[in-house]
Amino acid sequence: MTDTAADVRGDSGPDAAALVAGRVVDVPDFPKPGIAFKDLTPLFADGPVFREVVDRIVAHHGADSFDVVAGIEARGFVLAAALAYATGTGVVPIRKAGKLPRQTHAASYALEYGEATLEVHQDSFAAGQRVLVVDDVLATGGTAAAALELVERAGGTVSGFTVVMELGFLPGRQRLSPRAVHALLTV
Repeated sequence: MTDTAADVRGDSGPDAAALVAGRVVDVPDFPKPGIAFKDLTPLFADGPVFREVVDRIVAHHGADSFDVVAGIEARGFVLAAALAYATGTGVVPIRKAGKLPRQTHAASYALEYGEATLEVHQDSFAAGQRVLVVDDVLATGGTAAAALELVERAGGTVSGFTVVMELGFLPGRQRLSPRAVHALLTV
């Protein structure tokens, strides 16, 4: 697991940060040498902890502040579905290119090792529909910026952006500025 309770911080306070930190496993040299991957699957597998994470996100945003939840592929889908269920809203997937069957909007962004593209169905959101966008981890902000752009291009209004974990040593939050970023844990 990662970090001790004394070392953790996040936008929902030290208790929420410690809750997440206690369920993260560091995987060295994945997906390539020199990278320490932050694996959140133990958090998702722990029912009471996962419920608490979902409840903390809902408490931060308020259940009445969004009409639909958009999850970024792939672990964002897990969060989005749980949040949508908890609040009685819908869920919309933001997918990697070529995975959606109907007309899409697409946004490309740079990665350390190339480029990637995200897509959303053109009719995913009603005009002005309030959208909470969620993902598991915020790193450089490329994926998040593309997803937020797609929500707006498809007619939605971004009402919030939440991640379970932010890699604070990377420029993701700055890249998304002036948009607010909510991270339960920042490492």
